[in-house]
Amino acid sequence: MSDGKQLGMHGLMLLVALIWGLSWAVGRILALGLPPLTGAWLRYVVTMLLFYLWFAARAARGESVRWLPSDRQSWKTLSLIGLTGVLGYQIFFMHGMRLTAAGDASLIITFNPIFTVLLAAPLLGQPISRKMFAGLACGFVGVAVVTGWSPNTDIPFDERILGDFLILLASLNWALTTNNTRRMMERRSGEAEATTLEIVVWYSLLGTLMLTPLAVWETWQYGMPEPTLTDWYAIIYLGALSSVLAYYWFAQGIEKLGATAAASYVFLVPVFGVLGGVWLLDEKVGWTLLVGFVMIVSGVRIVQAESERLRTG
Repeated sequence: MSDGKQLGMHGLMLLVALIWGLSWAVGRILALGLPPLTGAWLRYVVTMLLFYLWFAARAARGESVRWLPSDRQSWKTLSLIGLTGVLGYQIFFMHGMRLTAAGDASLIITFNPIFTVLLAAPLLGQPISRKMFAGLACGFVGVAVVTGWSPNTDIPFDERILGDFLILLASLNWALTTNNTRRMMERRSGEAEATTLEIVVWYSLLGTLMLTPLAVWETWQYGMPEPTLTDWYAIIYLGALSSVLAYYWFAQGIEKLGATAAASYVFLVPVFGVLGGVWLLDEKVGWTLLVGFVMIVSGVRIVQAESERLRTG
């Protein structure tokens, strides 16, 4: 890749981090505007429409497109991934965002790689060392600092505690999703097997179907939703930009720059998350957010480095 194209790809990765960072404030706006799972369902309806329009455009150009998985085992695995990656994640994410600050939540979700490594260890037959526990403890201290000493004191303390705990559970669900997606990809053999994009589209479709009865239940409980223009902006932002476009660009970044270089931009997401909370929700910034962020990221780096050492050593 030429220097100009590589620079452009780094620019796209920065834009991905910005989109994902702002999605925390946008998610809180949506969670406060509509019943939480109704908002999540509308977001995923938009996401699936765009994904399948994309598939249709590729098919019209003569490209090979598989609209659905073709074997029973894939359906079972994708159902499990949809359960954690869409249904479970959205339940905890949307309810959490109703209760806590967007900036606080964007920092706490950074804990996700620690869960990912620790959950992957038994699946790969890899021991969990004392250093991993040290990294886990460091990360939890960071979460405690963000939660207990958040500058966003206009949100009641008990609500923030519960909201932050729900975001931590959302992080755990995403770690399960990451590991199960990885296992599904590792079982692939031959060019006819599913691509990463197809896996994401398929489990998103199944997750949307799982969300549907919960959205119907909320409609029965609270009446027919009447999204405002702001709600629709949030739905389109989360569905079109955060779930479709940013994911596609991130996948391109992994392909062109490598997984490590692309993944490094993920650590900018909470920075933009905090700034997005200030810009869109008038949230506050304090030194405790910086300390918590440093502690969480340090814990992540300790766990990831130790996992790599055990795997290669």
